[in-house]
Amino acid sequence: MGDLNSSEEIGGAIATALVTPHMAVIGLGAVFSWIGFGLRKSWAALVAAILYCVGAFLFIAYIIFCIPLIVLGFIGYSKQKKLVGGEV
Repeated sequence: MGDLNSSEEIGGAIATALVTPHMAVIGLGAVFSWIGFGLRKSWAALVAAILYCVGAFLFIAYIIFCIPLIVLGFIGYSKQKKLVGGEV
């Protein structure tokens, strides 16, 4: 039974090593999204959308969950630029 536990630990370590960079980049993108929203800075919204793209490609298996973030991130960037400029 010792082999089963060690193989589970190895599998868990591999899964953690694959998912952690994806989660970190998506989390950083969320921080920039809130900065862009709170401070009305279009550059922060653009950085967030780009980070969502990077996070999606870091773990391809979760790309379907990142597509709405990416689309809404770039839409938010384009709308924010118009709102900050005074246009509606």
